[in-house]
Parts: sequence; C-alpha cells; structure tokens
Amino acid sequence: MAIITLTTDFGEKDHFAGATKGAIYSELPNVRIVDISHSVSPFNIPEAAYIIQNAYRSFPKGTIHIIGIDSEINQENKHIAIKLDDHYFVCANNGIMSMICSEIAPEKIVEINIHDKIQTSFPVLDVFVKVACHIARGGTLEVIGKTIDTIKPIKHIAPYVNDDKTQIIGSVIYIDNYGNVVTNIKRNFFETIQKGRAFEISARSYKFKKIFNKYSDIVNFEIPEEKRHDEGKGMVVFNSGDFLEIAVYKSNTATVGSASSLMGMRIMDTVSIHFIKEEVYVG
Repeated sequence: MAIITLTTDFGEKDHFAGATKGAIYSELPNVRIVDISHSVSPFNIPEAAYIIQNAYRSFPKGTIHIIGIDSEINQENKHIAIKLDDHYFVCANNGIMSMICSEIAPEKIVEINIHDKIQTSFPVLDVFVKVACHIARGGTLEVIGKTIDTIKPIKHIAPYVNDDKTQIIGSVIYIDNYGNVVTNIKRNFFETIQKGRAFEISARSYKFKKIFNKYSDIVNFEIPEEKRHDEGKGMVVFNSGDFLEIAVYKSNTATVGSASSLMGMRIMDTVSIHFIKEEVYVG
C-alpha cells in the first residue's frame, strides 16, 4: 500500500488539508495518508525544511511526501518532484529541499510541467496530488516533468565561520512545541570546527559552556528529588536531529517558561560559538 505524507501550513481550521486528502482518496482509494504537520508557520520555508528533514527517514522507502508551503506557481517559484534516499518529494522549488539535499544528493529532480493540462489556484490539491498519485501508481518522474540538475537554496541557512576558525555564527531556524530554540548548527559541523577546544555559546545575554547529550543529563540524581529544582534550568543539547538546541529542562510556558520565552529568542536570531584558544607556555 502506497504512503503519502502531508506537510503544510494549512492549519486545522480551514478546508485545505481535508480537501487535499479527499482528492488523494478520490484518485487512490487504498492509499495511506499520514499528516506530518499542518502547523508550519505560514510561508516559513526553513521551518518546513527542518520538519521534513527530521521526519521523512522514519517512513518506509518509496514513501511520497507532499510539502505544501508557498506553493503558488509563478516565474520564480516552479514546482518540482525529487527522488532522494529512495523517497519522493513533491513541492515548490523555493528552498524547502535544500537542507536535505545539502547532505544527500538527489537521485533525480524534475521540474513539473503538467500545468497546461490543469487550471488551478490551489496547486497542492490540483497539481501535487496528481503527481503524487502518479508516482504511487508506479509512474516515472520523466512523464510529469523535465529533468533539472539543481534546486533553489535557502538563503543564509548555513552557519558562518570566521577565517581563523575561532567562531561560528549560526541562526535560529525552528522553535518547537516546548519553546526549545533550534539552530542551523549541526553536530558534525560543530565538531569539525571545534577540534576539541573549549567554547562559549552566546544567545542574547545568556552564556553556555557545555553541551549535554540529553535533557536529563543536567540533573544531579545524587541529590534528593525534593531538593533539586531542575525544572526551568537553561541548557544546550544536540537534539534528535543532531541540531544544536537551546532548551529549558522540562519547559512549560505556563510555569517555568521556555528557552524562547525566557531568553526572548525568535526565528533568525543569532547564536554564536566562540572557541577558546589554548594557551602556549614557553619555559
């Protein structure tokens, strides 16, 4: 049974998500549809890219992923279908796929060209569904588009490193449901630049000198539970997607607060890492 996932900024109030599912079932009654998220912030391409990159690998090979973010077609915003890592992605060529494609080379990319056969003001429903169902039936990408070699990148998605490799300047690309602040700095990138050196992470006026492996590592379990008061402590971890994340332990905006609320961090805010040079002593 084919699986088609949906990642959109449609929300739950309007008819868009339901209508898209109905159109898929009308074409393929036996398909399985999975909602990854319909709560992407409107037109937020980096946020959608982060979500799909961290979700798609959990699905079986051959899964088809429809991404409905900023999908209105125009001369600067074409539609594409990509085969990558034995998965298929149908979306606008607006940078959404560049985060995944920076780590895994696509097997094939086509620019969708079936629009002359379809009149639409709702391309996710009328175009992306047609393409996804074509793929689900075993159809090839060449039938629905012309092969292209490159896709549009997301601007400023890569962190900056200064010339002497003493500083990384990253940015916030995602704030999760707990208010944790996710940056564009990945573990491998950090470790390549770090080379074992001590460091200081700066996020607004907050400073951190340690990265934890998991959230509960901040807890000293040798202290009795009633004396710990760990909830609400700020910390830095590499999250499940290996992105550097600034978090608050057991964050809750109604009680102890979150990294976003307490530190005032927002999307595209700067997070910097300064590496401390080792002192060389001459005897």
